[in-house]
Amino acid sequence: MSQQHESVELVGEETVKHFTTAVLVAALTAALSQVSIPIPGPLPPFSLQPFGMFFAGLLLGPLWGGFALTLYILVGIAGVPVFSNGNAGLGYVLVGQGTGGFLVGFLVGAVVAGAIVHRGVEPRSLSSVSVPVQLTGLFAALVVVYAIGVPWLSAVTGFPLPRAAGVMAPYVPLDLLKLGIAVAIVEGGYLVRR
Repeated sequence: MSQQHESVELVGEETVKHFTTAVLVAALTAALSQVSIPIPGPLPPFSLQPFGMFFAGLLLGPLWGGFALTLYILVGIAGVPVFSNGNAGLGYVLVGQGTGGFLVGFLVGAVVAGAIVHRGVEPRSLSSVSVPVQLTGLFAALVVVYAIGVPWLSAVTGFPLPRAAGVMAPYVPLDLLKLGIAVAIVEGGYLVRR
């Protein structure tokens, strides 16, 4: 006697796809964070961490991109050495070298970039998004990162705000270069099939 059972889909296929991509972007962000060059003095390390934010915003939109970076940050706070130079823990985020604001900025930046690029909560195909819109979204994300990160750096290190901004100024051209590379990687189809 055979019984037939009706299948019930608890989670939609799109949700599974977005969740999986978010986990992969969080893992990619952790890996890219390890490509980090410590800089002497009060300067934060140079790292490839911003690529995680860029890819989260471009590929996943605000909701899932924000989820990816939240996952990354929570794993680091839990003690897994996923931050630049193998750092981890809540203390590193709150105080550390004053870079916790940049981590928070990456999260907010991914949401901002995703909202601009995808014009809504759900991700849409990037083939329908022009390169100037992608660049604008990522540029806005960088502005957010610096708007959160520089005052945080100032508060933690005791530097006056203009000095903290001066400390971070050399990173701006490098981050703009990373922004262009991220768009080129996504547009070239190296991360997603077009």
